[in-house]
Amino acid sequence: MTTSAFSSLPLTPEFLANLESLEYLSMTPIQAQSLPAVMEGKDLHAQAKTGSGKTAAFGIGLLHKLNAQDYQTQALILCPTRELADQVSKEMRRLARPIANTKILTLCGGTPIAPQLASLEHQPHIVVGTPGRILKHLKKGSLLLDKLNMLVLDEADRMLDMGFHDDIMSIIDFTPPQRQTLLFSATYPDEIKHISDTIQKNPIDVKVESLHDNKNIEQIFYEIDKGERTRTLVAILHHYRPESSVVFCNTKSQCNELADELWNQGFHALALNGDLEQKERDQVLVQFSNKSTSILIATDVAARGLDIKDLNAVINFDVAFEPEIHIHRIGRTGRAGNKGLALTLFMPSEASRVSAIEEYQGSPVQIKETTTLKLKENFKLSPPMVTLCINGGRKDKVRAGDVLGALTANTDLPGKQIGRIDIFDKLTFVAVERQIAKQALKVLTEGKIKGRKFRVRKLR
Repeated sequence: MTTSAFSSLPLTPEFLANLESLEYLSMTPIQAQSLPAVMEGKDLHAQAKTGSGKTAAFGIGLLHKLNAQDYQTQALILCPTRELADQVSKEMRRLARPIANTKILTLCGGTPIAPQLASLEHQPHIVVGTPGRILKHLKKGSLLLDKLNMLVLDEADRMLDMGFHDDIMSIIDFTPPQRQTLLFSATYPDEIKHISDTIQKNPIDVKVESLHDNKNIEQIFYEIDKGERTRTLVAILHHYRPESSVVFCNTKSQCNELADELWNQGFHALALNGDLEQKERDQVLVQFSNKSTSILIATDVAARGLDIKDLNAVINFDVAFEPEIHIHRIGRTGRAGNKGLALTLFMPSEASRVSAIEEYQGSPVQIKETTTLKLKENFKLSPPMVTLCINGGRKDKVRAGDVLGALTANTDLPGKQIGRIDIFDKLTFVAVERQIAKQALKVLTEGKIKGRKFRVRKLR
């Protein structure tokens, strides 16, 4: 038996069977190095990137200690963004299947507080959330942490980047001193070391190699002159024609300006930044993940915690200030054995940042001339899907099967041309292939879902 087998851990047969059903066949490096210490009750500081399996690294240990018969909050997982919190909650629910009646609650800002207060009338076993909203509930007395035995800070470096340091320290004041504290971070700046020294007791340090397997990622740098950035990006889109790409900018204003410029040039591009309201943010992410927009333009903070599968390309419109951030960016492509493409624009004045990346990854970068990029006449990079927004959701008891039935029952719309259906509290988004979008909109507008009429519109 190897140490990478989950069966080497003191887990119940039911728990192991669930892991196998989830296709958790062997531990990832972060899980193998973290789980024994977590299950022994030790504090942990783990440096690992998104996509390394870190949710299971703390989740399995957390659930192993959980007393499902004790209806009090025993674990708190803090995340920088609602997207990551939702992602962590979903994974925790999957991992908790063998433990009957486990209550996991997500508490994030940008959503109404009243339903959260109602859910907190019966305390959950596990709370996942963002610092601002968690602190609000603690001050109201609606969330009680006096029986907490595990605190997890997930992507702690991004929480500090986003200005949550004071909120985190205030939250910790509400927790018992005798608790287990796990801190996960992609990078290890001095501020992380300081917070670890302040809130942890003799933590075990775990560092998983953060460099990605470059054989799956083709990485190319293009040197540009001042004023050529947008023109070169357009040339890259013409030349490589990625079906889905994330373009990274260093500032929010640059994101918005670039999205507008690309729209003017006929590209379907949406910006993701910290100024968006949660409803707008959800809409942008739905459109990108269901393939009804081709280009997502984002800052590092806005993109943190996004789990996007089948991403064809990462384009660095601006060179990252730190080499660790660059590696984190490009690691979003070339996942799960797929080939990925990472393209970076830099000016001569930014050459020192490129050198830092070379030193960090231990190999030289490939630099190509922009003259090798070929423009195509009458080129359009149209996303294959269109998103329809239905003005009804979970609160209206709308289910995915209801939407699919409304589209396909007594119509000639084939189910295979209907894509992802995302249901929120008050809205539902359904992706349909572009060529049937007009017909699908007519069917939903004129027809009924679960015997009710709903307002439906096509997102741009």
